[in-house]
Amino acid sequence: MNEIDLAFTTALEQAQLIRRKEVSPLELVEIYLQRIQRLNPQLGSYFTVTAEQAIADAKAKTEMLSTASELPPFFGVSISIKDLNPVAGVTCTYGNPALLNNIPEYDDGVVSRIKQAGFVLLGKTATSEIGSFPYTEPTGLPPARNPWNLEYTPGGSSGGAAAALAAGLCAISQGSDGGGSVRGPAACCGLVGIKPSRGRVTHAPVGDRLSGLGINGPLGRTVADAAALLDVMSGYVTGDPYWLPDPEPSFLATTQQKPGNLRIAYSTSIPPMGKADANCEQGVLQTVQLLQELGHTIEEKCPDFSGLVEPFQFVWQTSVATSGIPAEALQPMNQWLLARTGSAGDYLKAVYQLQMVSRQIVAFLDTVDVLVLPVYLHSPIRVGEWAHLSPEETFQKIIHWVAPCPPANATGQPAIALPVGFDSLGLPISVQLVGRPAAEATLIRLAAQLEAARPWIGHRPAMTLSL
Repeated sequence: MNEIDLAFTTALEQAQLIRRKEVSPLELVEIYLQRIQRLNPQLGSYFTVTAEQAIADAKAKTEMLSTASELPPFFGVSISIKDLNPVAGVTCTYGNPALLNNIPEYDDGVVSRIKQAGFVLLGKTATSEIGSFPYTEPTGLPPARNPWNLEYTPGGSSGGAAAALAAGLCAISQGSDGGGSVRGPAACCGLVGIKPSRGRVTHAPVGDRLSGLGINGPLGRTVADAAALLDVMSGYVTGDPYWLPDPEPSFLATTQQKPGNLRIAYSTSIPPMGKADANCEQGVLQTVQLLQELGHTIEEKCPDFSGLVEPFQFVWQTSVATSGIPAEALQPMNQWLLARTGSAGDYLKAVYQLQMVSRQIVAFLDTVDVLVLPVYLHSPIRVGEWAHLSPEETFQKIIHWVAPCPPANATGQPAIALPVGFDSLGLPISVQLVGRPAAEATLIRLAAQLEAARPWIGHRPAMTLSL
């Protein structure tokens, strides 16, 4: 297997190659670091590359191979961490250059679990400033670009995580999703992205700042990779405000189970935002046709998300205030959002409204098992496409573009973005599967069935294929 094939080998396969001593953790790290050195200047996918630490860790793990009797599941496999998640001793910018000297003394809860699973950390991936935007263009830092076409965004706010994985600059990526920030980048870059159910993944040690809207989640090349990383990330940590029991069987084991005949609803429109463009609509309709061929019962219908729009916007914009970054150090868009922050009473009222509307949306899933939607309402935008607009104009465009994603954040339901083809520009097309609360297993089984029927793993961006 040549170095390119190794770089694009799934994380689960890499773990087996390491166990069989067909490749070493050090060899894999060196391959990824060489690729990062060559491709990251074009992609802007990593803010910080921890080459020295990664090599030292990989050397130690390579030496352990000859003596260790038991190994954690992803021993020696290379991963990227989003730059919203602290890693002890590594710069954490939150997408703001004023924080280039911010070096946390602790690991985020999901980072601790990732380390315990045996991963080698390659560095911190690019994010939009404090995770606010569905594109990754923080002022004063390089924009992240889509490896399928460098003129286009890889999405956001986990844009760097998706770009790095799609370009073969890591084996698997960690991201987070407060309004589509895992699913959107996964869709833009042709990856599997899982937004878990509320309570599935800890916010330790700092807690939840978005009233349950945000959660960490995996990006993988395959459903199995993403499911296995979700197994690693999941679980209660003492003091979590809400939590779910560990899955039984594991999410990885679930990928080997058949979904049965499911009742599936779909829509290519998101009330009240309107209809998806032709590319995104095509992805949904092709998927629905395949689902019918696989024996599932299909019905075109969708909840009314109208009541979510205003309270979701209000709660979302308060995240800027909780960041602690002074207004003068923020991008104009975040300054504008900060200025719109209301009173504590207004915030609690918005949370109450979200909870009330969420009950109605979750009740819709009493009649079906899965809802199939576009991930976004139109194809990826060009890098800098909205830079000339005012904050208010940009905000309205963002709300329309990402409209299919925030409902699952508001309700706490699980959702998966799954690649299903290419649009007229050669950019990936994806669909979103939304499930009942705590029903990731149903989504994972269905996604694995779709993936098996139309495999995606062989597709690689052209720019990434030269040695």
